[in-house]
Amino acid sequence: MTTTITPEIVTRPRVVEHEVIGQATSDGAGVKLTRVLTQHLQRRLDPFLMLDAFGTDNPDDYIAGFPDHPHRGFETVTYMIAGKMRHRDSAGHEGLLENGGVQWMTAGRGVIHSELPEQEEGRMEGFQLWLNLAAKDKMNQPWYRDFQSADIPEFVTPEGVTVRVIAGRSHGVAGAVERAVTEPEYLDLHLPAGTSFGQALPPEFNAFVYVYRGEVEIGERTIPQQRMAILRNAPDSDGVALSATSAPARALLIAGRPLDEPIAQYGPFVMNTQEEIFQTLNDFREGRFASAE
Repeated sequence: MTTTITPEIVTRPRVVEHEVIGQATSDGAGVKLTRVLTQHLQRRLDPFLMLDAFGTDNPDDYIAGFPDHPHRGFETVTYMIAGKMRHRDSAGHEGLLENGGVQWMTAGRGVIHSELPEQEEGRMEGFQLWLNLAAKDKMNQPWYRDFQSADIPEFVTPEGVTVRVIAGRSHGVAGAVERAVTEPEYLDLHLPAGTSFGQALPPEFNAFVYVYRGEVEIGERTIPQQRMAILRNAPDSDGVALSATSAPARALLIAGRPLDEPIAQYGPFVMNTQEEIFQTLNDFREGRFASAE
């Protein structure tokens, strides 16, 4: 199938404000990962709360997975590059996340879920992004959907850049998911050597690029593999431009409209006030996350 694209011209691209090195950590039942977007960057990169990158060929680093754990007040977006992960939750949803697939879960008012590997060897690689919900939406009904790799809209630019549109819109192509309030843009870019890519963005959006293969150039900065570039907000900017020079590169471009609301986080719960966090803890202890009813 041929996808019709509408070229986006970027004449005043953003520059790199800051380069971030992720922090090695573990989560779940000992899964090793790199926390790229950490809690102290939540205000700067509002509406995004966290980005974890994981990738290993050693089963000991991932085999225990993420047993049952709760969430409330935000959305999780898991993008699998390689491997198989089974999702089950207290709202009755279940799905298998495989190579190139995306799992989008809205925790809303509360859900308990597990993410467990369905492999005992081979590579497990991917990303999990936490996207905040507006105060008015935090207590919505939980929602979940799996997108297989073939379900992710994809196009190739005239230069040969492959663009996978996980969320938002790019060059006239609608992504797998669109959200009205935070308006997230989530693109996976595969750039052959010597190619460039431009994406129009409103100047008020917060945006960053995470490079997971090779290196990319943004303005005068070279961003190496496993680094995140926070892009400066400027009132006269009209988008993002990046390129791969001597070698192929792959990168995530993520952007969204800030909520400009208070953030109160306690582990897997993200609300707007401490009082709401106390209520969430009480609801969890009393079993109010157990079903979607």
